[in-house]
Amino acid sequence: MVFEGLAEKLQDTFKKLKGKGKLSEDDVKSAMREVKMSLLEADVNYKVVKNFVSRIEERAVGKEVMESLTPGQQVIKIVNEELTSLMGGEHQGLELSESPPTVIMLVGLQGSGKTTSAGKLARHYKHKGKNPMLVAADIYRPAAIQQLEVLAGRLEVDVFQMGSDNDPVDIVKAAVSSAEKNGNDIIIIDTAGRLHIDEELMAELSRIKGEVEPDETLLVVDAMTGQDAVNVAENFNEKLGIDGMLMTKLDGDARGGAALSIKEVTGKPIKFAGVGEKLDALEPFHPDRMASRILGMGDVLSLIEKAEETIDAEKAKKLEEKLRKDKFTLEDFLDQLDQVRNMGPIDEIMGMIPGLSGAKQLKNMQMDDKQLDYIEAIIKSMTKEERRNPDIINGSRRRRIASGSGTSVQEVNRLLKQFKQTRKLMKQMGSQKGKGRGRGFKLPFMN
Repeated sequence: MVFEGLAEKLQDTFKKLKGKGKLSEDDVKSAMREVKMSLLEADVNYKVVKNFVSRIEERAVGKEVMESLTPGQQVIKIVNEELTSLMGGEHQGLELSESPPTVIMLVGLQGSGKTTSAGKLARHYKHKGKNPMLVAADIYRPAAIQQLEVLAGRLEVDVFQMGSDNDPVDIVKAAVSSAEKNGNDIIIIDTAGRLHIDEELMAELSRIKGEVEPDETLLVVDAMTGQDAVNVAENFNEKLGIDGMLMTKLDGDARGGAALSIKEVTGKPIKFAGVGEKLDALEPFHPDRMASRILGMGDVLSLIEKAEETIDAEKAKKLEEKLRKDKFTLEDFLDQLDQVRNMGPIDEIMGMIPGLSGAKQLKNMQMDDKQLDYIEAIIKSMTKEERRNPDIINGSRRRRIASGSGTSVQEVNRLLKQFKQTRKLMKQMGSQKGKGRGRGFKLPFMN
């Protein structure tokens, strides 16, 4: 989970504040010491931490907080605002040219994920109705051109390459000319990287940038490298000039030091975040939403956007009708399970729901994508008749299903019981919409 370690520590700190009716200056300073240590342990730049904590203390010790009826909540509100500001304030997307094609130049060190990120960006803009072209300008890394061609094939987008014997500047010039003729409105250039920043690399990138004058020069950095990512961003910005960052592997960075430091140090925003290996695992970076996730407030807007992108509206309408008529079957549930899984890892999805987004709540639920695999295996081991009418599943059928799915009879029993409870509650919620709150229940993939 993104920022898991930091989120848990900060949420513990602010839980103590919320439990107090009144706050003293010492209470605030004590909490800020804990915040400072949590951020430093998360590998956030020392100067960034110092300035961040100072700004919060200055605001939190004021009359507005101390005399508030909910001082703890007021402090959290301040922290949320400062965290948002620290990561860049409002979301800053890529600047698309008013007269296409828009040229996006990806730069970065070798191994940062440029080529895969180029594919993810192409998918992102194709889904927005654009006609992207990928350009293979990395002529040094073995199989770099082939990798880009494979990605383009999977995405069904255009790719431009001239082999590894031509100058990258000539390749990019020819690519722009080809895109203009073919009607490509987005050009994504995959440039070469090195293990370390050197003059030769920067000279080549400067020549490419000078020739095609990209609308966006986007630095691809690996979140897992922590403060090294911040140092790399500083160097690229000083020597080449960048417009923003695409941060990869943010889903694997439980600390979050790079994401919290990089804007403050470089002055350049994170524009996109890679949150998984799949080509759809790319998200526009929203500082306000990320701050809410860190503080356990959820991220409803991102959840809605994911749902709109992955959930079939027609299927959802049919499902609603089935729920009202109490005809929701295990086949329907399996279909819904597939759609939820397409939204991303379950812990990430649940982390966007207010009230379930705290790190400890998620741990207590023991949510695991493997559990979904077991559920899928159990349902697929049933006959069509059993999926449509679970009431006919007797003892011998349960033993057969358990054997066929590689699970136990107890696990089959648990799924059937939870499915019945869920179906019953869904029916109640459908028939009593707006008449009050439904009682709490467990989703079938929660222990």
